[in-house]
Amino acid sequence: MSIDLITPRRHSLFEDFQGILIGSVQAALGVFILRSAGLVTGGTAGTALVISYLASWNFSLVFLVLNLPFFIFAYMARGRVFLIKNIITVALVALVTEALKPYLHIDSIHPAIAAILFGISSGVGLLGLFRHASSLGGISIVALVLQDRFGVKAGWIQLGYDVALFAVAFWFFPLQIVAWSLLGTAIVNFIVALNHRRDWYVVS
Repeated sequence: MSIDLITPRRHSLFEDFQGILIGSVQAALGVFILRSAGLVTGGTAGTALVISYLASWNFSLVFLVLNLPFFIFAYMARGRVFLIKNIITVALVALVTEALKPYLHIDSIHPAIAAILFGISSGVGLLGLFRHASSLGGISIVALVLQDRFGVKAGWIQLGYDVALFAVAFWFFPLQIVAWSLLGTAIVNFIVALNHRRDWYVVS
């Protein structure tokens, strides 16, 4: 009995463009919903949210600034194409999150619903970005590189960072806020850990 092997191919430029665009919009929508409920999350986006809440600074600007050192790591680890994709993704997430403000108003949402919708939207978005060799910047860049090089699942790497971030959040936010936020972050990491495997999917 013969087994037909599918020869892997790289994504085309258009495939990468639409994948990064859709993934970025999904992630931005998740962050917008999360912020509307006053919740936080993990990763660099979560760090930016915590800082923006505590200092009353603009989330998108903080998110962009926090990613600058990780862009250097992205270039050193995987080269110019990976760097460009991550810059585009981070910029898109920041811009879309701001662009939604005048057009999408969430006056009331239960934090549990916000956490679940965020987790699914951002988790699927991040999964799509990973599959097009991009990420949400920051710790997700590190997670993606470590998974590719050492086989450690990206979702678990992010979860380790998130545990440390939430340990800090417990000092500044009510227990209920942190608890619901943990639910959303757990959903994101579960989706990535379960579905993103290098041996299942060859990225560009």
